[in-house]
Amino acid sequence: MSIDSTDFAPSGDPRPTDDAGPRTAVVIPAAGRGVRLGPGAPKALRELGGTPMLVHAVRATARARAVELVVVVAPPDGAASVRALLDGHGLPEVVVVPGGDTRQDSVRLGLAALPDTVETVLVHDAARPLVPDETVDAVARAVREGAPAVVPALPVTDTVKQVTPRGDGEPEPVTGTPDRARLRAVQTPQGFDRKVLAEAHARISAEGEGATDDAGMVERLGVEVVVVRGHEEAFKVTRPLDLVLAEAVLARRRAHDAF
Repeated sequence: MSIDSTDFAPSGDPRPTDDAGPRTAVVIPAAGRGVRLGPGAPKALRELGGTPMLVHAVRATARARAVELVVVVAPPDGAASVRALLDGHGLPEVVVVPGGDTRQDSVRLGLAALPDTVETVLVHDAARPLVPDETVDAVARAVREGAPAVVPALPVTDTVKQVTPRGDGEPEPVTGTPDRARLRAVQTPQGFDRKVLAEAHARISAEGEGATDDAGMVERLGVEVVVVRGHEEAFKVTRPLDLVLAEAVLARRRAHDAF
């Protein structure tokens, strides 16, 4: 099942199609609770500008020219509700599958739902609802041009300290100060050659909460991961203050860009 290009492609800029099936797909794991945003609905279902963040994230990735299929991985017991939500917002062509107990489980289940024709897989956080479509296309393009794994990222502007962690708010001793010129803050979507990502999920077992970064799993295979330029508006909505910023960005887009 592929997304109808008339639903998401810019006017006069039709999305390439292939009768054999979609070759580039996005997997959006949306099964997390998002406790740092406080009690209430799961993070992906929190509203931004009156619309759930998950809907924004699906629209943002599906709008990219490279993307032909979007798979949303819902909470294990919430696939029917997520399906109804997406249908209600005019997104009937998105595939919805139930997720697992960890993010890694959910991504693996999303991969399993992809047609055999898919060669390039982008994994995107539902909590990054405002990622620009040009960032999505840049990641997909880098994979298609031969990179086995690609992450969008921005230079780190704050000085970063390495510490010995201590709980209960205790002072933590500093053990080092990395050179921030060599550091990047990673975003999503992260892009992969499908075979590489599938191998990572098959070989790297989850520990504790499970893997939070698919590129990190690929690194552990010894496969090179490359960075492309990210975007300031692709930030992750994790805390209440992030939601305030996201509302401001969305309001600006609606006022100036007819978003």
